[in-house]
Amino acid sequence: MNKESVDSARSLYYGLFSKMLVFSDSQERFEGVREALEIMVSNPMEPNSGEALKELLAYMNEDGYRVLSEEFDEVFHNPESAIVRTTASFYDEGVESGKKRLEVKNFLGKTKIRRDEINFKDSEDSVGFLMTFMHELTELVISGDSSYAAIEHCLFDEVINSLLDMFIPSLYENKSAEAYKSLAIVMNAFLEFERLYFDVAKPKPIELVERKVQDCEPISDEEAKRRAKNRSKRSADALAQGRTLDDSSFEDEVGVSDM
Repeated sequence: MNKESVDSARSLYYGLFSKMLVFSDSQERFEGVREALEIMVSNPMEPNSGEALKELLAYMNEDGYRVLSEEFDEVFHNPESAIVRTTASFYDEGVESGKKRLEVKNFLGKTKIRRDEINFKDSEDSVGFLMTFMHELTELVISGDSSYAAIEHCLFDEVINSLLDMFIPSLYENKSAEAYKSLAIVMNAFLEFERLYFDVAKPKPIELVERKVQDCEPISDEEAKRRAKNRSKRSADALAQGRTLDDSSFEDEVGVSDM
């Protein structure tokens, strides 16, 4: 595969996903989407994504900016419905800010790209930010800075590949998704292309377990003493059996996430 010949198209796709998946209050948040779709429709990656691109363009031509904005809120931010989670940490650990966020920050530290904390509210490992990050990296490679190609590869392999493998079905199956269902089809075709581009295999399925964080409520002195006594007993039992304590030893604790 001649990577140089397809990088401009890859950048266009990442730019589209960035526009569609980054939360913004700006009235221009979807500016450029229609023009990008018109280019993509004329040369789709394969038939299914081609039809999905036509559907997205139809939404844009009807009343796209309003429709997309309202649907975005329903799919990703409506507390009264089953929203689509967007962070790599959630799909990896069941928390919204975990190891994957730190990994992305480490990748950022190796570049001159920085997150706009004032205008960009989502975390570094959110799918919207990652699509924006990849768009910027691809543009740097196109401009002649080939050193960023290795970061592109590692970011896709270590974070994006597994994230999109779980995010895309969640988006496609969401009951509020209509235009975004079409976007999921396009993303799925593009994901398969990127795996070929980077020579990266489809990740092994992982079981998603959402960690529940208990409320940090005050406890009585008697309850605190009871828990301390239980911990001491477990510690003594563990030492007697020649083993160390694991996280299950603290089930009685009232805890908060350390992420």
